[in-house]
Amino acid sequence: MRNTDLTTARSPLLILLLVPALAALAGACRSTPATPAVSADAWAVVNGHEIVRDDVERAFREELAAQEPPSEEEATTAKLAVLDNLIVQELLLAKARELKIELPDTELDAAYLEARKNIPDETYKQELAKRNLTVGDMRERLRRELLVQKLFEREIASKVSVTDQEVQAFFEANRAQFNPTEDAYRIGQIIITPVREQQITNRTGNDATTPEAAAAKLQMVMEKLKGGASFQEVAADFSEDPDSAPRGGDLGFVPVSALQKVAPQLRDAVLKASPGSAQAVSVNGAHTLVLVVAKDTAGQKTLDTPGVKDTITQQLRGRREQLVRAAYLGAIRNDAVVVNVIAKRLLESPGRVPSLAPTAPGKQ
Repeated sequence: MRNTDLTTARSPLLILLLVPALAALAGACRSTPATPAVSADAWAVVNGHEIVRDDVERAFREELAAQEPPSEEEATTAKLAVLDNLIVQELLLAKARELKIELPDTELDAAYLEARKNIPDETYKQELAKRNLTVGDMRERLRRELLVQKLFEREIASKVSVTDQEVQAFFEANRAQFNPTEDAYRIGQIIITPVREQQITNRTGNDATTPEAAAAKLQMVMEKLKGGASFQEVAADFSEDPDSAPRGGDLGFVPVSALQKVAPQLRDAVLKASPGSAQAVSVNGAHTLVLVVAKDTAGQKTLDTPGVKDTITQQLRGRREQLVRAAYLGAIRNDAVVVNVIAKRLLESPGRVPSLAPTAPGKQ
C-alpha cells in the first residue's frame, strides 16, 4: 500500500462497463490512409457509421458531471478519451447487432428504475438540467451499456470456467499466502488527487489536476458505484494510483500492523467497516475510496475454510476473463475500419487547439 495513498490523501444512471484498454483499442483499429467524405459534425467514422460532435459532447457531460476541466487543452484531452470510448462501444454494439442480441423494453425500464430508485425526483431533475441532459439521453446511454454487458456475458463470461483441480493447484502453489501471521484485510482503493500525476496507468488516462476537478471526479466515480458499476472496473478506469489501478484497485491483504501506521481516517475506514462496504476519505484535497473486500484471521487456512475456495475461483476466473476479453476485442479490431477525424485535425495543428467543429468534406 503506497504511503501517499493512505496519508495524503453515475451520472446517476451510468453503469460503467469497463472495457480493457479502451484508448489502445481505438487507436489500434485499422484505419484508412485518407479521411473519407464525412458530414460537417463527424468526429469519427466506425465501419461507415459516424460518431458526431453531439455524441461526444453529451457523453462528456455525463462523464464529468457539472465540473469541466479548467483549460481548453484539458477539456480537449478529456473529449478525445470520451471519443475513444464511444468508438469501442460502437464496435461492440455492431457485434451485438450481428449476433441479434436484444434488450427488451421491460429490462430497460427495470434497470432505469433500479438505477434511480434512491435519487429524489427533484435532485435527479437538477442533475439532468445541470448537465443539459434529458431522460431520453440517460435511457439511451443505459440501453447501449446494457447491450454491451449482454454481449460480454454471452461471448466471454459464459465461456470461462475454473475447475476444482485448478483451484487445488493454485492453493498448493500459494499455501503460504493462506497462512497469515496476523489478522489482515483485503482492500480495494480508488485514488483521486488534485495534482497532475507523473504516471497514469488507468485505462482511460483520466487525471484530475485541480481540487475542483478532483471533487467533481469523486462525485462522478461515486455515482457510477451507486449505479451498480463494479468497484474493480471503476478503479481500473479512473484510479490515479499507478500501482493498483491496473489491478482494479486491489491491494491484496493488508495486515493490521500496517494499517496502524496510516492516517486515522483511512485506518478507521478499514477497521470499522464491514466487508463489501466502500466509503470515501478526503484528506488535503485528495480522495481515497476504500473498499473492504474481506477480513482474514491469522493461521493456516485450507480449501475448506469459508471463503478460500471462492476467493481463488474468483481470482482465476477474473484473470481468464480479462485474457479472453482482450482477445475478443482484438478480433473485433482486426475487421474494423476506424477513422478518427478529430485526432487527424489535431495532429495537423500541433501546439494549439483548433476549432473542434470539423471542416466541410474535402477541406480536411
